[in-house]
Amino acid sequence: MTSPLAGTVALVTGASSGIGYATARALAAQGASVVLVARRQDRLDALAAKIQAVGGSALTVLADITDRAQSEAAVQAAVVRFGRLDILVNNAGLMLLGPIVGADPEEWERMIAINQKGLLYMTNAALPHLLAAAEDGPRRVADIVNISSIAGRVAWANYGVYNMTKFGVNGFTESLRQEITKKHVRVGVLEPGGVDTELGSHNSGMMRDSIDAFYESTEVLQAEDIADGVVYMVSRPRHAAISELWIMPTDQA
Repeated sequence: MTSPLAGTVALVTGASSGIGYATARALAAQGASVVLVARRQDRLDALAAKIQAVGGSALTVLADITDRAQSEAAVQAAVVRFGRLDILVNNAGLMLLGPIVGADPEEWERMIAINQKGLLYMTNAALPHLLAAAEDGPRRVADIVNISSIAGRVAWANYGVYNMTKFGVNGFTESLRQEITKKHVRVGVLEPGGVDTELGSHNSGMMRDSIDAFYESTEVLQAEDIADGVVYMVSRPRHAAISELWIMPTDQA
């Protein structure tokens, strides 16, 4: 039986851990060749080895996607190695929480750079190749999945700039969807609730205590739950486009 993504090439940012790591493995299991993009080479190499050990194909690309040239080079590396690009998963992200009053603007800049600029740079570099893939085999359709958050739907105190970045991701995704989906490049946003990843570990003090308390009292999602959602979105028939998928822990819904 042919795997649903056989013959396709998928690029996943933030592939060294969490949702990106699980998504790359899930896409590879469905037959896609995967391009693993992140800043931790040792983790990328370990993931590539796992994928290759079960017969999959993987390319590691060490890149800081907040640098436009590195984003462009990552896409180019994918096309040079595999000859095409069918799926882009913009997953890399950063969540630094705290009050807006008295905040460190450098933290804002770091979130904007990764959550928004990196996503824009990767999308811009990938679009010509995705549009070409949508006109060619094996599926004659291509996909962009942007990993957003429930924080792109609901705003909370102490989440201000993170909220801004994720609301922005949602708005950009919807605009791009309207622009290119009829060209059979499907554009969708996936918005998770609480997921057991490293995302909250970059916080400290009051916000880290709040995050830890949430995770102790909630049966949160696993990265594999979100990876399943990504696979569902990109494996639909050519005539079906999933523009938004909201996945929540049952305890948090």
